[in-house]
Amino acid sequence: MGGAAALEKLVPVLLAFGGGVLLARRKAVPAEAAKAFSDYAFLFAVPCYLFGNIYAGDLAALFDWQAIGGYAGAAALAVAAVAAVCVAQGIREPRAVALRVMAGVQVNTAYFAVPVFITVFGTAAPIFPILLFQVCVLSLAVISLMELGRAGPGAGGPGRRLARAVGASLATPLVLACNAGIVLNLLSVRVPAVVLDGAAFVGDSASPVALFALGLHLGGVGLDLRGTTREELALIAFKCVAFPLLTWAVCGGLAGVRGEWLAYLVLLAAMPTPQNLFIFAQRYDVGVELSASIVIKTSLASLLLLPLWLHTVSS
Repeated sequence: MGGAAALEKLVPVLLAFGGGVLLARRKAVPAEAAKAFSDYAFLFAVPCYLFGNIYAGDLAALFDWQAIGGYAGAAALAVAAVAAVCVAQGIREPRAVALRVMAGVQVNTAYFAVPVFITVFGTAAPIFPILLFQVCVLSLAVISLMELGRAGPGAGGPGRRLARAVGASLATPLVLACNAGIVLNLLSVRVPAVVLDGAAFVGDSASPVALFALGLHLGGVGLDLRGTTREELALIAFKCVAFPLLTWAVCGGLAGVRGEWLAYLVLLAAMPTPQNLFIFAQRYDVGVELSASIVIKTSLASLLLLPLWLHTVSS
């Protein structure tokens, strides 16, 4: 895919995202409305899209274990690299390390990857297994470190806090929708056509609404590039450049992943840090300002680098 073709593919992404930024900057739509749009996408539209597509999909083709194993290997190396740098820089507090690991390795699936993949590839199906891996493995590792480093009256013991957090993470609408689609698919349970049509109708709105919400948010909070610290630059560069390159090397060079799946995994690794980073930072009272800055700046960097990554993986 040439550079011009890559840019053409991204026109709908830029239109929805840019419209949100413009309307927020002109105060035609209040930036605070971004939360309502985001909640609609995260809690309803994206789960509807995921459920319908997983239920109707070919699970054997969807769960390419060679590709998933390659991505898991790349993610494990990335986690080790970020943690090692943290220790070398004197950052040893579990919550602080977990926050930086999440910033450098986890990807924004619901608000960024899903709309981008739908626009570019016509489907977000390759995201499903990586989403489950991220929630069931990476997020649990982050939550475990966060909970181990947390203390406070009435919070209960570490085991109780960890169990509560794990249960909450596995009960998110995205995970429930994925699991429901997988179970009903495997059991060959017939879902009425009217339900699938309704899910498809709502799911089709997930992509533009999620991008519009992100644009509203960024347009409202603004962007302070001059105040970017060295640590922020390092995390942004790792997330948006180093991690995709590492994924390419591990999946393509070591795991032998080829063709479309290699392109899917590299582009997925190039997605920005998820907004959950900021939520976790607030919940566990660690690096709130750092997390907010990383979420915003990796979103911008990823958007700017998307044409380059798309051209590279498609050539």
